[in-house]
Amino acid sequence: MAETAVAGATIILDLGKRSRKQIKRLRRGEGKLAARIDETVAQLRADGELAEGDVVVAVVKQKPKSRFKLF
Repeated sequence: MAETAVAGATIILDLGKRSRKQIKRLRRGEGKLAARIDETVAQLRADGELAEGDVVVAVVKQKPKSRFKLF
């Protein structure tokens, strides 16, 4: 049987459009985006807006590839 946990609030972080490389680094837990998410979560916890059982969702869109290449 699957157990369901009752979670608190859901926090959504919209990080906008980023390059494919930045998204790949985020998936590995590296790079500027991962650091930005860590900073934001730490700040929310310090302010008391994020409890232990709350869920944080990061939304990132991939920038479209450039159509024109010079060389």
